[in-house]
Amino acid sequence: MKTVGVIGAGKAKEELLRIAEEVGRLLAKEGFLVITGGLGGVMEAASKGAYLQGGLTIGILPTLRKEDANPYVKIPITTGMGEMRNALIVRASDVLIAIGGEYGTLSEIAFALKIGKKVIGIKTWNINGVIEAKNAQEAIDILLKET
Repeated sequence: MKTVGVIGAGKAKEELLRIAEEVGRLLAKEGFLVITGGLGGVMEAASKGAYLQGGLTIGILPTLRKEDANPYVKIPITTGMGEMRNALIVRASDVLIAIGGEYGTLSEIAFALKIGKKVIGIKTWNINGVIEAKNAQEAIDILLKET
């Protein structure tokens, strides 16, 4: 089963949350396992979309408490590593989809590109190597073509 990391800010605008939920739903519909950082914002929205579609969701948490995971994470993995867990999200993912995002997302994009993983971006950092998608469906279309 291919794993897709969905990365983005823990607090995001409504438009990005709608996109993230749609990405999660479409990923689950295509049979992908969805990995996020397990908290709120884009992570929760993507997990929700996948969960409601019947998909498998994993949250790699920065804390040592499984209870910190959003309610749509089926498998919470605690790390106690804070933001350093971003590298684990990247390593555990076959491909990443970045939606919006702040500096934590930027670090995940950088880790992914450094080790040669594909990153598809929707309204995210404009960085050489990130494959731009205009919306959720285009991101999934690119993902299916690239994998």
